[in-house]
Amino acid sequence: MATVKLENIYKSFDETEVLFDINLEIKDKEFVVFVGPSGCGKTTLLRIISGLEEASTGSVIIDDKDVSNEPPVERGIAMVFQSYALYPHLSVFENIAFPLRVAKINEKELEEKVFKAADILQLRDRLDFKPGQLSGGQRQRVAIGRSIVRDPKVFLFDEPLSNLDAALRGDMRVELAKLHQNLKTTMIYVTHDQIEAMTMADKIVVLRDGVIEQVGSPMDLYHNPKTKFVAGFIGQPNMNFLKTTDTDIKNKKLSVNIGDLTLDLDVDVSSAKAGDEIDIGIRPEDLVVSSSKGGIPMSVEVVEHIGATVILYGSVLGNSNFCAVLPSDSIIKPGETVNLVFDSSKCHAFNSAGQALKKTYKKK
Repeated sequence: MATVKLENIYKSFDETEVLFDINLEIKDKEFVVFVGPSGCGKTTLLRIISGLEEASTGSVIIDDKDVSNEPPVERGIAMVFQSYALYPHLSVFENIAFPLRVAKINEKELEEKVFKAADILQLRDRLDFKPGQLSGGQRQRVAIGRSIVRDPKVFLFDEPLSNLDAALRGDMRVELAKLHQNLKTTMIYVTHDQIEAMTMADKIVVLRDGVIEQVGSPMDLYHNPKTKFVAGFIGQPNMNFLKTTDTDIKNKKLSVNIGDLTLDLDVDVSSAKAGDEIDIGIRPEDLVVSSSKGGIPMSVEVVEHIGATVILYGSVLGNSNFCAVLPSDSIIKPGETVNLVFDSSKCHAFNSAGQALKKTYKKK
């Protein structure tokens, strides 16, 4: 069992406050990803869990034991850093075995643990190599292997894929997902890349300016963001937003006019009133080009063909950062104006404070 609880965590560096009242519970065997923009506090929070940083106030509890004052080696954790931190003069075998030699494990048990980790990470045929003879992905696997042999309760990953090229990052995402399935161990992973978060996590923790914005499964955050920030951060390409004050409450629905388009949204209107400033969010993949009336015009500036889809970038009703994702057979050129339509049930509404107006129905 390897549960992690964070209770009322605050962190300041001199007069600079970086974490504010963090409360979080991570279940046994969960793969949890901390995600957010640079400077949001995610790496600091990971280092507090590891014991490399001390919280200003609050408690870190692992398996119902308060480890806030315990050194890293006593916490039952293993950390994989952004840099591989391998010993260049040692073989892959000796790099993986290093923490076991420090712990003075007998040679037979040491070999068994190293060979087991190497088999899991597909490094058995590289054990005699030096780090300089390996690819970036292989070096990162060696660093992970060095953590595996310690049999930690919790694995901590601090942006381990950021030094890899795009193709290797994709491959390593799959490898890490397989590793979690094989080891069945609690893992906490830090990244600024929401694609990594969406593809690997059981649970995502979105941080912004030292505060937890939302916690939930990838699909929960995608379909039901609680704030405009989460809505814009989760999903690729980013959600589009159109601002309007042409709003009314009709038949317990929020009626919104955007250009020539009227939307009746099934959202909680208990805290809304006519004339409120509302941001309507619509995901690029929910947009459709149509020749029928009742849509919104988009002036197309850039067209990207990426195989399975076509991505349009341009302007809609004053928003110059609008994006639409269309099927690959769409024939549209820069400079054209297209009419976009969408299902109002797929729209999101946010008030002037950036808080989502809760939908009054459940998605199927």
